[in-house]
Amino acid sequence: MKYNLLGDTGVLVSELCFGAMTFGGGGGGIWEKIGRQQQEEVNELLKTAVDAGINFLDTANVYSYGQSEELLGQGLKQAGISRNSLFIATKVRGRMGAGINQVGLSRFHVFQSVEESLQRLQVDHIDLLYVHGVDAATPVEQIVHTLHDVVLTGKVRYVGVCNWPAWMVMKAIGIARQQGWHVFVAMQYFYTAANRDAERDLLPLAQDQHLGFMPWSPLAGGFLSGKFTREQTHTGGQSRRDNFDFPHINKDRAYNIIDVLIQIGKNYEVTAAEVALAWVRQQQNVTSTIIGAKTLDQLKSNIHSTTFRLNEEELELLDQVSKPEPSYPNWMVERQMGDRYGTK
Repeated sequence: MKYNLLGDTGVLVSELCFGAMTFGGGGGGIWEKIGRQQQEEVNELLKTAVDAGINFLDTANVYSYGQSEELLGQGLKQAGISRNSLFIATKVRGRMGAGINQVGLSRFHVFQSVEESLQRLQVDHIDLLYVHGVDAATPVEQIVHTLHDVVLTGKVRYVGVCNWPAWMVMKAIGIARQQGWHVFVAMQYFYTAANRDAERDLLPLAQDQHLGFMPWSPLAGGFLSGKFTREQTHTGGQSRRDNFDFPHINKDRAYNIIDVLIQIGKNYEVTAAEVALAWVRQQQNVTSTIIGAKTLDQLKSNIHSTTFRLNEEELELLDQVSKPEPSYPNWMVERQMGDRYGTK
């Protein structure tokens, strides 16, 4: 397992981050479709991940309405895993109760959520707290001030951002730096060969501002697992995509990508999923790729994806088949910069 620096924090995190979104399944709705792993399964998965060298764990308070955090915290204790050897991330923003203020990024909800997450995780601090999405009802300046103050309590070490547009992330960073507050050190965003939207503005922002970048759903919700082809568009319940068709991808393009993943996989005797994970891992500015697994075999396969590297020809094949359409103003910037490269 390789370890990468998390932005400018000086913290080293494993190139794979084990995500706990499949833990629990309580509360009905989408969580039952995503996963329903209970304590015994959770313990085995955690031990396997940590034994393989993964030191980065990711969850969110809203995953199964707190059950994911509870199972993760209890699993670490029951599996005898040292908390001090791990870097644990969770998130805040989602609705956590029927109360009118039990949602969002208000100071009220953030501080309350941190206390509740600590109790569920059975830890005295959270290493990385992400804001899990946009809250248009709370001004960005107030959100950033709240995050600064929650770090000052010692109950959160670092803060990050998930699912915000690039302009809003930069606005928050600018405000925080101007005020001398703690700034975002990490970004967590949807990024996969089947959807490369993050390359337009988000990945360049991460590079420019020295932020760690953690892709979520690198297999596009299981669509790049190799189970889906043009001939087999349903897996009979073996993939959550059968019942929960998320996140959004262009499936026609994705089928072309799957063909290449399978072709390259034969070169290494690995699955299409392992090739898809290797592609994400090898992309510029990616810090740690978030993996999830419903079974021990899936987890072992995901971990195995770190044992080989795609060569330049294979990366080019995948780049060509997955390359998104140029977007404005990016294509105009590239065109206008043509006379600025190679000058003497």
